[in-house]
Amino acid sequence: MAIEKRKMIRIREDQCDGCGLCIPACPEGALQIIDGKARLVKESFCDGLGACLGDCPQGALLIEEQAVESYDEDGVIAHLRAHAPEALDRHIQHLRAHAAELPLRPTASPAGCPGASAQQWENPRASAPSARLESALRQWPIQLHLVAPGAPYFQNAELVLVADCVPFAYSNFHADFLDGHAIAIACPKLDDTRSYASKLAQIIAHDNIKSITVVRMEVPCCSGLVRLAQQALTASGKTIPLEETVIGIHGHVLK
Repeated sequence: MAIEKRKMIRIREDQCDGCGLCIPACPEGALQIIDGKARLVKESFCDGLGACLGDCPQGALLIEEQAVESYDEDGVIAHLRAHAPEALDRHIQHLRAHAAELPLRPTASPAGCPGASAQQWENPRASAPSARLESALRQWPIQLHLVAPGAPYFQNAELVLVADCVPFAYSNFHADFLDGHAIAIACPKLDDTRSYASKLAQIIAHDNIKSITVVRMEVPCCSGLVRLAQQALTASGKTIPLEETVIGIHGHVLK
């Protein structure tokens, strides 16, 4: 990791009483309470913008220039995905609001969603199938906003909850996930999801759903679909299998 002179948080240990109010105030998840004091998880996780300063009642936090590791946005994203995925949206909003204060990065815009960074690649053309394949879809509608609890295709079904980018990325979607299943598609980032958990809970509770498989893309915002399914399952009071499949943007099953 490169060392550079930049602004970063400094914690005055003699003034820190370990109250922990700075922890949720940091959009990067860069602070933890260790041995009764606030500590940096990693130098490269602190962007130096000082979002946590006003939340310390003891004034133990300050921003100063130091020779430290360069800010690592990709590392922060990976850290949040692993430890606090619910904080990703707040982190992105924080970056967008302060984009002009951060150094330019050649690989991506700090103000953009990591799942929206432009990429392009070449795929070898697959050999043409000897016959055109039939669709495995057996219901309509399919969008979670439009499907209704009590619809006949949900009765005693195995439900597949799908991020709407998945069928474009995964070429075997019809055969591997759609055939023989009921389906609901959604985008946890772009949709108005306020009614999703309650609608899913009704479907699970009243339609005797046998299992739920969440199929999502690897981008961070897509993990919200899993949380929606978990919330719905808890609210339904049912105990049924819940599985997750993660599809990479290059079209491979990752998990």
